[in-house]
Amino acid sequence: MHHQGTNHLRIWQKRPGSALTESSDAVVVEEPLEIRISYGEPGSRRTDSLAVTMRTPGHDAELALGFLLTEGLLGSAQDVAEIQEIPATAGNEPHDNRLLVSLQPHVRFDMARVERHFYTSSSCGICGKASIEQVRAVSCYYPQPGLPKVDAAVLNRLPELQRLSQKVFETTGGIHAAALFDDVGQMLLLREDVGRHNALDKLIGAAMLQRWLPLRRHIALVSGRAGFELVQKCAMAGIPILAAVGAPSSLAIELAEESGMTLIGFLRDERFNVYSCPERVE
Repeated sequence: MHHQGTNHLRIWQKRPGSALTESSDAVVVEEPLEIRISYGEPGSRRTDSLAVTMRTPGHDAELALGFLLTEGLLGSAQDVAEIQEIPATAGNEPHDNRLLVSLQPHVRFDMARVERHFYTSSSCGICGKASIEQVRAVSCYYPQPGLPKVDAAVLNRLPELQRLSQKVFETTGGIHAAALFDDVGQMLLLREDVGRHNALDKLIGAAMLQRWLPLRRHIALVSGRAGFELVQKCAMAGIPILAAVGAPSSLAIELAEESGMTLIGFLRDERFNVYSCPERVE
């Protein structure tokens, strides 16, 4: 599926010493994506609506895979038989905004436990230790203690490498990015989305399709701040180092410590803070 992540719209600009003038501007596209899931043995399969997320169209199958893994609902890409678009049934319905994820018949999927494990939203009403305990209860992978070792100079180079690859951000200035690097600073993947959590889900979903999980020798870099939900997603994929150009939250730091993950904040201008597991940084 290929989508354009930007729209060019008519706007009016005001500049010092001049009146409003008509112009055009590129803006990030934001549309809902409904993820539906089909599961069960032949003859008794069910299809349920799993979630609706606001995202930038593009890499939707990766987004669905990453979402399922980081929510603890899927173990690997091999559990999925097929991902397909659900075509619109009426002329006024949006196109390409619904996905059906069909699980392999042998995969056990309990829809009743889905709501109990959707804890990534800060407004879900679950907080503190309860959130961390739920993450640990369903995590698929964990980072290896003390590994990998990464030179500080390598970390300092990552934001610029990420920025140079952010094509949609370069055009619009209004989109988040998540990038995956190896332990010597080579960029392997980058995904952009209007939501920082969606960008990371797309990144992890792409890594799943490459059969790279667990990502125990890798570094994830996210634009903006490092919230609890981003640490949770990295922990589910086994990522040992999460770096952000912005600040972490207190619960993000607590979860990183509990998960044995190195959490880095304010990575910019050749400086950064390490909030947990500093032994990985040399």
